Amino acid sequence: MRYAPAALPRTGGRAFRDLRASFRGALIQPDAEAYEETRRIWNGAVDRRPALIGRCVDAEDAVAMLRFACDHELPISVRGSGHGVAGHAISDGAIMIDLSLMKGVSVDPATRQARAAAGVTWGEFDLATQRYGLATTGGTVSQVGISGLTLHGGFGHLLRRQGLTVDNVHAVDLITADGRQLRVDAESAPELFWGLRGGGGNFGIATAFTYDLHPVGPLVLGGPVYWPLEQAPDVLRFVREFAPEAPDDLGIMLVAHRAPPLPFLPPERYGIPALGLLLTWVGDISEGLRVIAPLLHLGSPLGSLVRPVPYRAVQSLLDGAAAPGNGAYWRSVRMPQLSDAAIELVMSLVTSLPTSLSFLTGWAIGGAASRVAPEATAIGVREVGFELRLIATWSLDDPDAAQHVAWVRDGWERLRACGNGRQYPTFLGDEGLAGVRSAYRDGWARLVALKNTYDPTNVFRLNANIPPSPPSDHRSIF
Repeated sequence: MRYAPAALPRTGGRAFRDLRASFRGALIQPDAEAYEETRRIWNGAVDRRPALIGRCVDAEDAVAMLRFACDHELPISVRGSGHGVAGHAISDGAIMIDLSLMKGVSVDPATRQARAAAGVTWGEFDLATQRYGLATTGGTVSQVGISGLTLHGGFGHLLRRQGLTVDNVHAVDLITADGRQLRVDAESAPELFWGLRGGGGNFGIATAFTYDLHPVGPLVLGGPVYWPLEQAPDVLRFVREFAPEAPDDLGIMLVAHRAPPLPFLPPERYGIPALGLLLTWVGDISEGLRVIAPLLHLGSPLGSLVRPVPYRAVQSLLDGAAAPGNGAYWRSVRMPQLSDAAIELVMSLVTSLPTSLSFLTGWAIGGAASRVAPEATAIGVREVGFELRLIATWSLDDPDAAQHVAWVRDGWERLRACGNGRQYPTFLGDEGLAGVRSAYRDGWARLVALKNTYDPTNVFRLNANIPPSPPSDHRSIF
């Protein structure tokens, strides 16, 4: 496919008539009443206008859209739920293959597996699996789609217990660049299966995923505990020693922002920077209370709401901080430890938060997620440590959007001095090719070889792209 797209064929022409005749979903053009609403994605700062949106209801619809685009040399973007901050799901003048209508989750409690269509969100997935007391590592905002998060690695409250999302993928239903439909697993295509578990949307359109499930809940011990920001250094120094040796059943998420108006926090602290830990214990409740007691009694907390709650409640606790329609921008840093220098930077960055909606968040990495062999998935090395992310969020009528983005970029540059130079692909933003290479450093050659085999003309390039090598350099991976 050439990089300069041809014009969209006439809507009255034969090619378009043939597409419409075979397409079961909705074809939405710029003059359609539904166009403005349909083209919107979660990040309101991304304002792009595709040439055509195909709202697919099954894999055959996605194949039809792909072939139509390739036949007419038009670029394509693929949308799952459209929750990615970089906005790869939509591009000016492109064909958007929208999978958000492809719903459905089937759960087999006997085999502890679930198959979910690409348009499913984590809230929908958890609703289906928790009926059987089962779950897998998934997103911590219920509106996040399973597709983008799964293909890029996947962080969640269960990562220390069950690994990353990719560690729980059993199979992927995939449409390749030439329109073939494959079921990819460890037996049928082991190398491609390796690449799909972390390599993003570079090798095809994932239309369904089969996950391994694990007993979780329905009640877990979970919730937030907050401290005044001035106590953050002591709390973070304790966490850096506590987290690496903590039992796998304990998930630890960090969040630092202006204290929200939550009923368990003192009203006089609302809007004042604070540090929080979001804890999730998925083992025996009484044992969990014993394990987390040192955290709950550390310093003088502003308030705590850690208690036995449904797992699905923990999974949606952060929904309010990720409402759709605002502008958003983020960068992340991967750290082997929370050094004193990193803690000092965290304090400075939280003090200078650009808006009340912005925050710093992160994960304590360890347990099962850090014990997976580096060569097992495209994620590569998973050292014990921490991942920190700076997230600026602002109202679209805010005139200072550029300053909010600058806060993230400046803070990211400062935090990088405390990092290890690697990147988790789950949290890639607009770092470009350098950022993508830092995410896949050790597996880069394998991923390029897969790209050469399955997408040599870079049809799937509107993403965190792994470009193919020049045709003369292609070598078979088989």
